[in-house]
Amino acid sequence: MMDSKRALEEAQGDMERAVDLLRKRGAAKAEKRMGKEAREGMVGHYLHHDGKLAVLVEVNCETDFVARNPEFHTLVRHIAEHIAAAAPTAIDKDGVPATGSSVSGGSSRSRSRRVASPRT
Repeated sequence: MMDSKRALEEAQGDMERAVDLLRKRGAAKAEKRMGKEAREGMVGHYLHHDGKLAVLVEVNCETDFVARNPEFHTLVRHIAEHIAAAAPTAIDKDGVPATGSSVSGGSSRSRSRRVASPRT
């Protein structure tokens, strides 16, 4: 909120210019973080009630604070559930058509690198 206020003051009340300033600052912050590797995280799972479908997914993040956060745990669980709901056919990352997806939010970047869902 303070960033918005400062941008408006710097733009002398011009809303359009303030929005442009905020975008430029956000891009600069994102560019700084590009080289950071997500080394923390957790492995989430989902086992269907009939036992015929299981999903394991590893989601990494930059800090252990994020990895311990209950909201991050919920996110990982939901990702595993969504993978199961998509009826996947791949059993390893080489069989997945698209590479791992990135999830951004807050001050930490997350990345899903491995997905496995063997059907029995």
